[in-house]
Amino acid sequence: MFYPDEGTVFLIDKPLDWTSFDTVNFIRSLFMRFYGIRKLKVGHAGTLDPLATGLLILCTGPMTKQIEDFQAQIKTYTGTMILGQTTPTYDLESEPNAFFPTDVITAEQIDLARKKFIGDIKQYPPKYSAIKIKGKRAFDYARSDEEIELKARDIHIEDFKISMDRFPELDFEVTCSKGTYIRSLAHDFGRELGNGACLKTLRRTRIGDFKVEDAWQLEDLKQAIIESGEEYRKLKAKN
Repeated sequence: MFYPDEGTVFLIDKPLDWTSFDTVNFIRSLFMRFYGIRKLKVGHAGTLDPLATGLLILCTGPMTKQIEDFQAQIKTYTGTMILGQTTPTYDLESEPNAFFPTDVITAEQIDLARKKFIGDIKQYPPKYSAIKIKGKRAFDYARSDEEIELKARDIHIEDFKISMDRFPELDFEVTCSKGTYIRSLAHDFGRELGNGACLKTLRRTRIGDFKVEDAWQLEDLKQAIIESGEEYRKLKAKN
C-alpha cells in the first residue's frame, strides 16, 4: 500500500506525447481522488520532452526532498537522429527548415565526429526549451521571435555509441550528466559533420541505478493506486 504521509518514489515509463507535468498531474489527481485527500506534493526528477518516452522518477510527499539527488544521477538514453535536415526545435516537433545531402558522409567522418562529443564539453540549450531567462521560458521568446542569449553549459558525455545500420537515420545510445539536452547533441553532431541533424526518437533507459525495465506503466500504476486507496480509506476509517 502507498502511504501519502510517508511519501513514495515511483519509477514510471512515460508515454509518448505526455509531458512530464502531465504525468505529475495525473498521479496527483489519482491520489487526491482515490485517497480522499485534498492536497499532495508531487514532483519529478528530470524533464522528458513530449516526444520522448522512458524512465521518469516521480516523488510524492516527503520523498520530494530527494528529487535533487535523483536529478544529479548519470542518465542513459537511446534514440534515433536523422541526418540531412535541421528543425527549429532540433526534433520532429517542428517542420524542417533546411536540408543537406547525405551521400557524401562516410562512416569514418561519423566516428570522428562522435568522438569529439565524449568527455567534458560545452553545450548550448535549444531555443525551444523550458530554461528561464529573466523570468520567462526560452520557448516563449522563441515563439514570439524575440532574440535571446543562451549561455553554454558544462556537461559530461560518458559514452556515445552510434549505429549506421539505417543510414541516414542513426541509432544511438548516450550516457551523460545532468543538464544534457539530447536534442542539442543531435543538432551539434550534424553541424560537426558540416551537415544537419535532428532528433527523431528518444527514450531514457536509466537514471543512476534505476532502470526503465523496473518502471510502472501508467495504467498499471493507476489500478494499483485505486486498490491502495481503498485499503487506505478503510484503515483510516478504523482509526
